Amino acid sequence: MSQVLITGGSGFIGSHLCEALLKAGEEVICVDNFFTGSKRNIAHLLENPYFEILRHDVCFPLFVEVDSIYNLACPASPIHYQHDPVQTTKTSVHGAINMLGLAKRLKIKIFQASTSEVYGDPTEHPQTEQYWGNVNPVGIRSCYDEGKRCAETLFFDYHRQHNMVIKVARIFNTYGPRMRPDDGRVVSNFIVHALRNDPITVYGDGSQSRSFCYIDDLVRGIIDFMATDDKFTGPMNLGNPDEFTILELAELVLELTGSRSKIDYHPLPQDDPVRRKPDISLAKQYIDWKPMTPLRSGLEKTIEYFDSEMSQV
Repeated sequence: MSQVLITGGSGFIGSHLCEALLKAGEEVICVDNFFTGSKRNIAHLLENPYFEILRHDVCFPLFVEVDSIYNLACPASPIHYQHDPVQTTKTSVHGAINMLGLAKRLKIKIFQASTSEVYGDPTEHPQTEQYWGNVNPVGIRSCYDEGKRCAETLFFDYHRQHNMVIKVARIFNTYGPRMRPDDGRVVSNFIVHALRNDPITVYGDGSQSRSFCYIDDLVRGIIDFMATDDKFTGPMNLGNPDEFTILELAELVLELTGSRSKIDYHPLPQDDPVRRKPDISLAKQYIDWKPMTPLRSGLEKTIEYFDSEMSQV
């Protein structure tokens, strides 16, 4: 049994990763400051003797003894990362420095949860890992986009300068149970409003596209990526290459919920990408990975979760 540190472990993705690694026989230390993470996401793990929680902000150094690190700490939805943009940048940059420093001292492997936002509003479609992106460095989303880009720079510089074993994954839109209902992301927004029969907001004409990956598929990809040969660092895209327009997503959510909600159209937000779709050729090549969950069945599970949560309020 090895000991794994997961920063941001009580968040949406982090909590599922904690659960999966415990099932795989690992001992897990979950680190979180609970800014966007929730204790409810990990409450069912508390009785597991191989699970431990540390309340800690990764902007400050952490001294523990572990065998590997998954660095997921950072607000990931626009509402939350724009709430305190300076702190968002600090979390990405200082957090990367502190976790890399810990991994360097312990001589262990470290994973960085990067994002498709490093591609900005892409001029290439689909996006491959060789694409450098089209990012506004001074916009309202820059704290997240540029913070993650800088974190990638730090990871690869530590790798080159200190011969550290790193894994960098660029995560595309992911959805599933334990998403926050107030995170402002399109899937959770649509589901929550549909279940309440409130109007669903679609920006622009709804023709902008996204690719939605179910959480179980993503977690499987992350774990398999960490198990690859130490020479393979990434960056590697993890996401679903099946592309849907936002309007198609809205109509599917309305169908699955049986909602009476109407669709309201609003202007596009600043720097909102028009198209987003991963090229997952590297993931197929190195870890034989591709998403297995169709959007319809993934949404059904997610709707069931939100319906249950909202009925308890």
